[in-house]
Amino acid sequence: MLPAVAWIGLLGLLPWWVGAMVLCVLVAGAVYFDRRYADRAEWCRRGLRWGLPGVLFALQRALGGDVLAWGAALLGALVGFSLVALLESLLDRRVRRATAGVATAEWRELAMARVGPPACIIELLPVDWCEVTGPFVDPHGEPARFEPASEGRGRYVFGEGRVIDQASPRCCFGPGGRWFVASLPEGRGDILWDRRGDHLHRLVGWELYGWEGEQPWLSQGVDGVPAPIHEVLGSGR
Repeated sequence: MLPAVAWIGLLGLLPWWVGAMVLCVLVAGAVYFDRRYADRAEWCRRGLRWGLPGVLFALQRALGGDVLAWGAALLGALVGFSLVALLESLLDRRVRRATAGVATAEWRELAMARVGPPACIIELLPVDWCEVTGPFVDPHGEPARFEPASEGRGRYVFGEGRVIDQASPRCCFGPGGRWFVASLPEGRGDILWDRRGDHLHRLVGWELYGWEGEQPWLSQGVDGVPAPIHEVLGSGR
């Protein structure tokens, strides 16, 4: 409050026309600094609010200080503060409009921006099943054969020493020969052998649906939704 009282007293001691010129400079400063320097514009506004009473006091003093002078000062206060309020309203409205324009532009950018990772279309290669009854071709060049044990079932013997028993003659190799898949008897599921890590998975209820690269995708039944091998193994089934 001390700077405000000092500012009122200074303009009250100066001739009223000097104070009026100072107020006009403050108006121009508030308009000029409004968009460029918000802190300077605020100081100009404060100078207008607190400087107007000092100029009006100087005006009534110049008019003689009688009742007519005080009436003219009160009328000047009504008009002056109305003009100051109108000026601040117009400046605030312009700031809100500019802020709204920036917010609208930011909203449009957010609305048009991509959300989430880019979509990836997965195309599965069909499975090339075959029926074996004895020796068959191994993509790795190792000897392999199917040894029937009873009707519709038997075991696979590979050159690496791997034996897969309780399987049907229906089998296939994956692209690149990494995976070997054999169906369980009576269509109860599939057996998947990851030859790279020598991991064997007997997946009851899951059937090989297709290949994505070297990775098998499986589904539960013909109408099931295909899922990659890591999701099937992670489901615990």
